[in-house]
Amino acid sequence: MNFGILDVLQLVGALGLFLFGMTMMSEALQKVAGNKMRAILASMTKNRVLGVLTGVIVTSIIQSSSATTVMVVSFVNAGLLTLAESISVIMGANIGTTVTAWFVSLIGFKFSIADIAIPMIGFSLLFIFSKNDRRKSIGEVMIGFALLFIGLEYLKNSVPDIKANPEMLHFLTEYTNMGYGSILLFLLIGTILTVIVQSSSATMAITLVMLSQGWITFEIGAAMVLGENIGTTITANIAGLTAKTNARRAALSHTMFNVFGVVWMLVVFYPFMNLVEWMVGGNATDGANSLYALSMFHTMFNVTNTFIMIWLIKPLEKIVCKILPEKKEENEFALKFISTGMLPTGELSLIEAEKEIEVYAERTHRMFDEARKLTLATYDDRNAQKYAERVAHYESASDQTEGAIADYLYDIDATPISTDLKNRIRNYLYLTTEIESVADRCYNISRSVVRRNSESINFTEAQNAKLSEMFDLIDKHIVALELCVKSNFTDEAARKEIFTIEEQVNELRYALKVYNIDQVNKEAHSYSSGIHFMDIIEECESLSDAITKIAREVKL
Repeated sequence: MNFGILDVLQLVGALGLFLFGMTMMSEALQKVAGNKMRAILASMTKNRVLGVLTGVIVTSIIQSSSATTVMVVSFVNAGLLTLAESISVIMGANIGTTVTAWFVSLIGFKFSIADIAIPMIGFSLLFIFSKNDRRKSIGEVMIGFALLFIGLEYLKNSVPDIKANPEMLHFLTEYTNMGYGSILLFLLIGTILTVIVQSSSATMAITLVMLSQGWITFEIGAAMVLGENIGTTITANIAGLTAKTNARRAALSHTMFNVFGVVWMLVVFYPFMNLVEWMVGGNATDGANSLYALSMFHTMFNVTNTFIMIWLIKPLEKIVCKILPEKKEENEFALKFISTGMLPTGELSLIEAEKEIEVYAERTHRMFDEARKLTLATYDDRNAQKYAERVAHYESASDQTEGAIADYLYDIDATPISTDLKNRIRNYLYLTTEIESVADRCYNISRSVVRRNSESINFTEAQNAKLSEMFDLIDKHIVALELCVKSNFTDEAARKEIFTIEEQVNELRYALKVYNIDQVNKEAHSYSSGIHFMDIIEECESLSDAITKIAREVKL
């Protein structure tokens, strides 16, 4: 049989079309369901059974266990899920991914769905050109679905007919009759193939095509399925490389869960195969029955493994915690949530940005605390230099954080997202810029104190008391800002408090201006001391204005 370069290219192109269709359908489904994903994960992971069910539902919807697992790792990183909750969701994701296999074996090989694929693409245009983002995404789902099965049809027609030309794979007979050796070899092949393709669902579909065309036997196909379960864990581990410890633990638990399942399955491989054959009610080496048998094996393996491991979540959690202990020292200036990169949808990526902005606001509050300590210390206090250096470090980190968050938000904005998300991104960009302005005012306070210290001037006890009064108000102001940020500006009480405190700050500033003039005239403190005193008061008032501006302008 002749199988030239054009045939190879056609085979590769068919595989590419299949993968593109699957990716497009998966991403579009995520966009349709993305805004509900956070709510589902938050409400349905309170116990292990519901966690598993959540994983099944989410993966069945978005048709990608890798996407679900990456999402879970990111949510653990963001503190939205605990490690134990994430493990149960990952277990469910392994079951949810078996839906694709059944879909392909029941529909893809029974009749030519490619015959209706082109009309489906034509019908989807009614949705694609809609101004409604949700309808647009539904159109993309339909196109992805159509391209997936067009690719599958081409894939079936592009592979050589082994039954008519058995000599083509004669060399494989040397590797398929080695008992467990053959099983281990094709397990490795399945792992490598999934690592390359980065989708266990896609690799499963490829395995089904190979089985339907006689390239492999049912047993070899089952071995490849076991390998695919290991290979699919790579994506989450890559996503967790730059994440916090708990996120890396979630990725590792996925690997350990799947590897454990493969190990016990290898022990009972042949009895389990017999059980599957009995369940499908026929010879698993025969035609469509072999496809059903492989899909059943895939499902039964993941369901059984989950049933075993669901009772071992706590021990598994302890093991991964021991393997990956918590770092003794975390860099307080490092990015906490957006360091893992973009998530599958804009909605989910925006959650990461929201959490990072929360941390940014908290860090700015700590910067203000250091500036306050510096201000109330004497010029000869040995800790004064330390406080000044801390504020300077915070200022440098603030500039870097602002840039990183802005870049991340621009990246989200460049993806296909809804108008609502675009508006929220613009508000977050503004919020990030203004938080940096608050940090600048804290730094300016520090600089004013450094100038005072360079002149060997100390504030009087009375001046420090007045400054403390102002600092207390500013502290309350920043706390109210943090509450607004954490609630996505839905906390109306906190927003109102910001405006109330601003009035108090303005009144106090005016009173302290009068006080300072009076004290200088009475020679209670020097003119130079009074200048530095008012510089700090003015910076506090500017800081207050920046916070109020945020509350007035940001509407999420």
